[in-house]
Amino acid sequence: MILGGGPNRIGQGIEFDYCCVHAALALRESGFETIMVNCNPETVSTDFDTSDRLYFEPLTLEDVLEIVRTENPWGVIVHYGGQTPLKLANALVENGVNIIGTSADSIDAAEDRERFQKC
Repeated sequence: MILGGGPNRIGQGIEFDYCCVHAALALRESGFETIMVNCNPETVSTDFDTSDRLYFEPLTLEDVLEIVRTENPWGVIVHYGGQTPLKLANALVENGVNIIGTSADSIDAAEDRERFQKC
């Protein structure tokens, strides 16, 4: 399951959508079924051809956890969608969700300049 970038914001835009689309395509090419979660209908990641299943839902903890309960994915990819999904990483792990790729702790360290300097 891939979490998209949500609504476009200043400093967070289409480049994250590009990453999410290519992640979905690479996973599909590797034989995985893909689930995309994004609430922005103006992005390529929300085209019905990009992933096997698509959820137009807000990128909130509650909504993402509900999709996880419904779909039971092997894991969730948060690092291609920018700040919006990155901020959900710790809470997802606390709720038993497997984060694929960079760990929630490493994401947290990268976001905290003081902690990052100590790494």
